[in-house]
Amino acid sequence: MSSAECGGNSGLAVMQRATWSRPDNLSWYAIRIQSRLGSVASATLRGKGYEEFLPLYRSRRRWSDRVKELELPLFPGYLFCRFDVSDRLMPILTTPGVIGIVGAGKTPVPVDDEEIGAIRAILRSGLAAQPWPFLQVGAKVYIERGPLAGVEGIIANTDKVYRLVVSVNLLQRSVAVEVDREWARPILGRMGPRAVTMPARTRLLPCQRLGKHPPTKPGGLLR
Repeated sequence: MSSAECGGNSGLAVMQRATWSRPDNLSWYAIRIQSRLGSVASATLRGKGYEEFLPLYRSRRRWSDRVKELELPLFPGYLFCRFDVSDRLMPILTTPGVIGIVGAGKTPVPVDDEEIGAIRAILRSGLAAQPWPFLQVGAKVYIERGPLAGVEGIIANTDKVYRLVVSVNLLQRSVAVEVDREWARPILGRMGPRAVTMPARTRLLPCQRLGKHPPTKPGGLLR
């Protein structure tokens, strides 16, 4: 092979590696955190160059003398982060407030991009979102109109209120937002959201050594 060919192949390899490492090509992962240090963990990961996502919602809390609006996590105890799983994970695992990465066995399990996209769309919409009991089976709909146009989810009709429920199957957690019934159209032949495949057994991995531990729910942790 000529030097020109070698140089060309080397340049191509560098370009491929650069393309693979672009944030748009990285998967999202769920990171277990200490609830009170969510903001610290989020800011620190961002400072280290990671793309992180800590979904928050507004909630009014009433005290004896006043009412205060608070920002609370939609997924208490978790945030999401994009990274290359083949890179060193210690910069993530040593972040203040981080407990571990949700995974199965020794491998972190990615979160479905569509699920992250749906949650982001809900937060961008300005509609009031709230945590919701995990909902896996139900009438699947596609939102055609309104601020959530393009989002899919499951419809929950409780207390005469029409809610769109979006789930992160890996965490077995859901988020609900009130929508107009006219915005949605049924998706025929599909029941429930697309699931993230996970092995039946998961375990907790300690940071310094790999040992056998009882299975954790909803997934094991790599830490």
